Amino acid sequence: MAVLDPLDRRLIDAYQRDLPLCERPFAAMAERLGTSETQVIARLQALQQREVLSRVGPVFDHARAGASLLAAVAVPEAERDEVAAAISRSPGVNHNYAREHDFNLWFVMAAADEIELEARLEALEEELGLPLLRLPMVEGFHIDLGFPIPWAELEAP
Repeated sequence: MAVLDPLDRRLIDAYQRDLPLCERPFAAMAERLGTSETQVIARLQALQQREVLSRVGPVFDHARAGASLLAAVAVPEAERDEVAAAISRSPGVNHNYAREHDFNLWFVMAAADEIELEARLEALEEELGLPLLRLPMVEGFHIDLGFPIPWAELEAP
């Protein structure tokens, strides 16, 4: 398990939600935490490299910012990592994950509008040589992915 110092912990605790929406968000975060913008950026990069954090960035309501949908693809297990890497390189893909199902790779893709979204999906299908299952959102739900971290319990032997 990764050992995190107090600044790492404060950074994680303070910004699971409410990432500053401004020209220099890392500077705003640094000011609140009493450190430098350079230090915040370096810490976040280090936490990602150590796989403590998988993603740093805001979550947007895609329906208000353009077009998006959940998609899935059935991939032979031996090709899963290679296909997942290709999906992750595709424009507009903001996350990509494996599931235990016939459709074993799932991802969300976004674009400026429905026409661009469909063009991106078609290009990805062509690149992969596999059909994509398109699952447009019918109803949105807000799931708060922030949670309190019991740091003291994690350190206990």
